[in-house]
Amino acid sequence: MKLLIKNATIIDPANKIDSQQDILIENNKILKVGKSIKPEGAEIIDAKGMLVAPGLFDMHAHLRQPGREDAEDFKTASHAAAKGGFTSIAAMPNTMPACDNSGIVEYVLSEARRLAIVNVFCIGAITKQRAGEELAEIGDMKDAGVIAISDDGSSVKNAQVLRKSLEYASMFGVPVISHCEDKDLSQKGVMNESLVSTLLGLRGIPNASESTIVARDIALAHLTGAKLHIAHVSTKESVEIIRQAKQKGVNITAETCPHYFTLTDEVVKSFDTNTKVNPPLRAEADRQAIIEALKDDTIDVIATDHAPHTEADKDVEYDAAPFGMIGLETALSLGINELVDKKILTWDKLIRKMSYAPSEILSLPNKGRLIAGADADIVIIDPYKEWIFTRESIASKSKNSPFIGRKFKGCAIMTIRAGNVVYKA
Repeated sequence: MKLLIKNATIIDPANKIDSQQDILIENNKILKVGKSIKPEGAEIIDAKGMLVAPGLFDMHAHLRQPGREDAEDFKTASHAAAKGGFTSIAAMPNTMPACDNSGIVEYVLSEARRLAIVNVFCIGAITKQRAGEELAEIGDMKDAGVIAISDDGSSVKNAQVLRKSLEYASMFGVPVISHCEDKDLSQKGVMNESLVSTLLGLRGIPNASESTIVARDIALAHLTGAKLHIAHVSTKESVEIIRQAKQKGVNITAETCPHYFTLTDEVVKSFDTNTKVNPPLRAEADRQAIIEALKDDTIDVIATDHAPHTEADKDVEYDAAPFGMIGLETALSLGINELVDKKILTWDKLIRKMSYAPSEILSLPNKGRLIAGADADIVIIDPYKEWIFTRESIASKSKNSPFIGRKFKGCAIMTIRAGNVVYKA
């Protein structure tokens, strides 16, 4: 099957393209990018007035399979991803059981191929059962198909174990993705430690619970020379530590999530448990620091940390609710409304952080770019379409989002994965 996308403005940060061109697709690959391409028997998609970009890549999502298919599974997560413009998602290993061996990696990848309509990549655990004590079989998992390792949801408390993981990961050419949290500091906190937490009578999590581990893990990355990626950055202190480390040439990258550049701990006053995330929503000064870090490229990636939970799990007192919110269907629009429309990021930079940069960090050269020979993973964006995020419209199996009812401008209207249209508005 041939497809020809015509009349669109193409945004491809990898190849420095920001102009009106056509894209010809054949046999799951991009055949040609250029002006006035002849149809040659292809089905034509007229994208006049639209933006065309490489398919978005979420390098940090919780798909809940295996173990909590009542909250999400590969099928529902992939439909939510496609609706949000994502053609690739990376599954974090904090499943039940944890993805800590080659057998579970093979299960994840085979089930994802069977059920998902987008590309699903697998991130393996750093330690067995994510307990932070004994390294998982990193080499075996790499052979089975993992593209990174992480104990996301927990930090590796033992610094020597983390050092070894960085050294081994470096040998196998995969990055270590670090969840930076000192649980001795965060204790049983449920929100940001601030005046708001005091007023609400909720236990707080201080900024230092994140930034102290960011500093430690960066020191170990510097020591080993290994590739380290800092997940879901939320504090101004972490931003400054990462900025200084990059200036010194440490081999690190970092991500944040839309909720950290959009919301603050003030929204917790609603006691809506969908605002309960880990790390927590921080103060306005932290939000502004995250925005500045996105602007100056201290933070390389915007990921969702998509974390589905059932209504029963979330419909409890704030203290008892699990951490996490869904994010696949709102991430692009939040990036448009909060960053592009406010002239904080250009379109090129937004697409870079949501597509090209994740592909580069995870060493996937056929993703995140629109060039002949690359995989035909493409998103078509209407930058002006207005829409409301309603509970009834959510494709994810879970509905735990604080953005329900919000009006957005701009969204994906078509998602193409491997040359096939998997979502059309």
